[in-house]
Order: sequence, then C-alpha cells, then structure tokens
Amino acid sequence: MEEDPLASLLEDESTTESTDGKRNSEDLQRLWRKAIHQQILLIRMEKENLKLEASRDELQSRKIKLDYDEVGLCQKEVLNLWDKMLNCRTKIRFDMEEIYATLKEGVSKSKRGEIWQFLSVQYRLRHRLPSKQQPPDTTYADLLKQLTAQQHAILVDLGRTFPTHSYFSTQLGAGQLSLYNLLKAYSLLDQEVGYCQGISFVAGVLLLHMSEQQAFEMLKFLMYDLGFRKQYRPDMISLQIQMYQLSRLLHDYHRDLYNHLEENEISPSLYAAPWFLTLFASQFPLGFVARVFDIIFVQGTEVIFKVAICLLGNNKEQIMACDNFESIVDFLKINIPDMTKDTMEKVITQVFEMDISKQLHAYEVEYHVINDEMLEASNSCDDAESFHKLEKANSQLKRQNMDLLEKLQVAHTKIQNLETNVETILSRESKMRNLIRSLEQEKSAYQRAVEQMRKYVPAHVLTDCELLLKDLNCSPNSKTKTGSKQ
Repeated sequence: MEEDPLASLLEDESTTESTDGKRNSEDLQRLWRKAIHQQILLIRMEKENLKLEASRDELQSRKIKLDYDEVGLCQKEVLNLWDKMLNCRTKIRFDMEEIYATLKEGVSKSKRGEIWQFLSVQYRLRHRLPSKQQPPDTTYADLLKQLTAQQHAILVDLGRTFPTHSYFSTQLGAGQLSLYNLLKAYSLLDQEVGYCQGISFVAGVLLLHMSEQQAFEMLKFLMYDLGFRKQYRPDMISLQIQMYQLSRLLHDYHRDLYNHLEENEISPSLYAAPWFLTLFASQFPLGFVARVFDIIFVQGTEVIFKVAICLLGNNKEQIMACDNFESIVDFLKINIPDMTKDTMEKVITQVFEMDISKQLHAYEVEYHVINDEMLEASNSCDDAESFHKLEKANSQLKRQNMDLLEKLQVAHTKIQNLETNVETILSRESKMRNLIRSLEQEKSAYQRAVEQMRKYVPAHVLTDCELLLKDLNCSPNSKTKTGSKQ
C-alpha cells in the first residue's frame, strides 16, 4: 500500500542519532523519504491550485457568456424536471410530449447548453440520417490542424458577430478565437457549404452556452440532422424555396398585410433572409434568440417560419400604417427587433401553439411544380441556355443583395450613432445659448444698477471721476510721446 505524503509529514519528526552525533543509514533514508514526500505534496498542492484557478476562470467566462436577459422564468419545479432528464446516464427515449411540455414551461440559461445536447440525443434516437447525408467522420482536433480557404471571409466577419457582447467584442480575444476555430473547422468539414455569412451568428449562440468541442457537435447537428445546411449552399435554392413558403404562409394568415407588402414591392427576401440565415441572432435580443433555439432543437426548420409569421402578425397594424417602401423596410428591420419582454413571451407562446408542417410541405411541392413548368416552357421556346444564364445571374444578384443588405445594416448602425452624436452636440449648443442669454441678462442688470447708482452721485463728483479716468487713459500715451521726441 502506498504511503500518503501528508500523513508522513505529520508523523513525529524526531530522529535518533548515534552516540557520536552522526546520523546512521536508517536516519538518512528517513530524511530522503521525507524530502520526497514533501516534493510530492508540493506538486499535488500546485495541481490543486491550478484546478482552482481554471475553475475560477471558467466561472468568470461562463458569467460573461451568459450576460443576457432571459425571456420567461424557469420555475423550480421545471428545473427539477430538466435535472431528472439530464441526470439519466443511459441514452433512453423520453416521452416527447413530456419534453415538449417542459420546454414550453421554460429553460434556465445556466442549463441551456446541456439541454440542447440532451435534445439532440433525443432527436437522434428517433431519426437517423442516411449514410450519404452524414458528415465526414473527422474529429474537431484534426480539423483545427488544417488550413481553410475561407480564412479571410471568416476573419472579416469575426468583428461583425455580436459586436456589443462582451465575450465577442475584444478583437482576437477568447470569444473571437473560439468562434474562428469553430467556423474554420466547419468550413473544412462541409466542403460544399464551406463558410457562408450567417453561420457565424449561429455558431456564436452555441459558443455562449457550451465549449468549442460541444458547440462543433451541435453545429453539425443543426446543419446535417435538422437540415439547416441546405439554406447555406452556394446555389441558394433552398433559401428561395423558404422565401416562397413564407410568402404563401403570410398570404394564408395575414392576407391584408400580404397585399400591402406586394403593393409596395417588398418581397420576403428583403427583410426575412437575415432572419433565416442567422436564425434571428443578428438583429434580435439574445434572450429571445436563445428561446427560439430551444424550440428549434425539437421542431427544426419550421420554427423560423412560425416566428417570422408571429412577428409580422403582431406588428401588422404598424406595418400597414407605413405608406412607402423605405418606411416599411425600416420598420421591418429596426422596429420589429426592438421588442418588449412581454411581446417576446407572447411570440414564443404563439410559436408553441402553431402547426404549419403540412402547409410547408405543400408549398415546397408547389414551388417545384411551378419551377418545373417554367423550365418546360423555356425548353419549348429553345431558351434553356439563356434561362440557365439568367438563373445563374439571378443567384449572383441574390448574393450581392445579401451583401448589400448587410452593408445597409452596418450603415444604419453608423447613422444611428451619428444621430446620437448630433443630438448630444445640439444639446450642448442649446445649453451654451442659454448660458450666453443668462450672461447677457446679467450684464443688462449690472448696467441698469450702474445707471441707478449714477442718479445718487452728485454731478461734480461724476465730472471729477470722468476727468480722472481720462487722465489715467491718456497718461501712458503722453509718456510714450515724450520718450520718442527725446
């Protein structure tokens, strides 16, 4: 049995010496053993200190990551239900109705990362991807060792991803480095998609709730298992289908709003494309986005449609009050994301109650039928080649449109900052004007007081004072004149 170093140090330190004052071999062995035990103890203490420091740093990092306001309170009973599910070590199927009911009651942000991973396991226990659709079996560590052709695009977008969040705001800080690693690894894993604007926000939300490795696994789950990668493909066909589906749903649920937007030539791609590509993360409060992610891990892509319809429906009157293209687009991009907490909770409740899966499937089929008819018509007119060129040009224009939309968003932010600065300057100017006005009034009061005082001073005294002042004013001049003559 191995001796405990700490116990040995606590033993009696007395050692026997020989009669001539020299230590015998047994004493020397004991001293060596004691020295070795002390060294082992120091190493152990150093390791424990490092663990404590790492734990402290992790707690601080976690606190910074989860710095956002939650939408909806998660009661203690609900937390206990989540703990019960999370503490189950074996991968067993839980009742989906029970999971759905618990999810509806709320999710604590401190447990959110674990719950997302649990929900992904539950999904995979029920659905298995065909082998052809599964991602390559390459580890995260191996991917980080490689170089990506998407490096420049990723680096450019790092500063644009959650620029106001303290975890990501520091240039090339811990947050940005983790985000870079995650995006680089995914661009190497998924060669077809590579890197596309919008993925950085999805990856950022995941990183706020878990480690890099875990976030990478959850990003793979969202992209492959839930099928989000389709909308990031270079041809953008899936995104076009989604915009068509959203347009048809808006026609079904809010026809008057649909007609109003059509009259002003505002298509869903103008305002909803960023919602779909970033899963609402680029424009909406993080607490709301996290709640949307909660439902996505259970219901998949249809959640984005439901949230979009609910947002448009809840703001229908205000949108219809806007009477031109610019004002409508501004409202959709600026005012809608600026929601109160009650509005966010209302939207989430409506999303839980909606069921649009059949409609989405029908409208996808409808889109393909219309597209096929257009292709047949173009073939009959011997125009297949020109149609292909137009489609390619259209795809490029859509990509350019996405870039311009993002630039427009950045410009809007700059304009808002400039407007704030202008308001500050105008406020200062107003204060200065008021100060000048008050000084002028004070000056007038002093002049009136002097005039009043003149009335009480005898005339000959005033005359003497004026002469004295004249003498004082003239004396320096007279001295300089006499000096020059000499």
